[in-house]
Amino acid sequence: MLLQRLLVTLTVGPIVLVAAYFGGWYFFIPIALLMLTAGMEYANMMRVLDHKVPLWLLLPAIALLLLGAWQPALNLTGVTLFLSLFIGLIYCLTLFERGVTLDAALNWFAMVAGIMLLGWVGSHFFLLRGLPEDGWRWTVLALMSIWSADMSAYAVGSWLAGKVLGRHLLAPRLSPKKTVEGYVGGIIIGTAVTIATAYFLGLSLVLATIAGLLVSIFGLFGDLSISMLKREAGLKDSGKIFPGHGGALDRSDSLIWSMAIVYYLVIFLGPHLS
Repeated sequence: MLLQRLLVTLTVGPIVLVAAYFGGWYFFIPIALLMLTAGMEYANMMRVLDHKVPLWLLLPAIALLLLGAWQPALNLTGVTLFLSLFIGLIYCLTLFERGVTLDAALNWFAMVAGIMLLGWVGSHFFLLRGLPEDGWRWTVLALMSIWSADMSAYAVGSWLAGKVLGRHLLAPRLSPKKTVEGYVGGIIIGTAVTIATAYFLGLSLVLATIAGLLVSIFGLFGDLSISMLKREAGLKDSGKIFPGHGGALDRSDSLIWSMAIVYYLVIFLGPHLS
């Protein structure tokens, strides 16, 4: 499993980093495809949980929110959120009135969660890349930060700490394989890699240290949130497109939050720590 995860990361990772460097369509298309695939996986999990999240509403909403972040001049974000949430509300009210479901409110909340998570939070890929100064550098740093934290946490938790320090489960109900040792190892190594990346790219080391710590610490919760849905749905993975990693939702659960964390750090602290 570790070898599979490593091979996928070493194969896909450089392609994404190059796409982040060039930006434009090179970056938009793969990230949009990742988010849309994650949307289909999310809708499937909701279906297993007996929540109706229609793809005809979810996928266009995600696509338009991503497009709005990539091309801010189009002013798509506000109107997309309004229309998708309002249309979703009408859809759920109709289902309830026709007696199709008695959980219309839960269906609406499931729709809202999917749109906000994959569309709005996911749009921070392009908000970060679109920063006028060093956008591609901060995007690369965010990618390196969460990837290194994730891989090192898995390696330390399943191999090094397991043999040397033992295994202390971190959240056994949500994710039975995650350990305290792996989590701490991911924070240390993830932060170190983030600092090294910032040094190589000529970015603020102070800001990069904060980013590395926050991404390594809080990226886990994005992972656990999807793990919660998978456990409730009785699924091991959200999909199978990434061997050793699972589906697109498995691969992006921590990544999208990390992009948002780094974006707001750069926006609010960047002017003071550059």
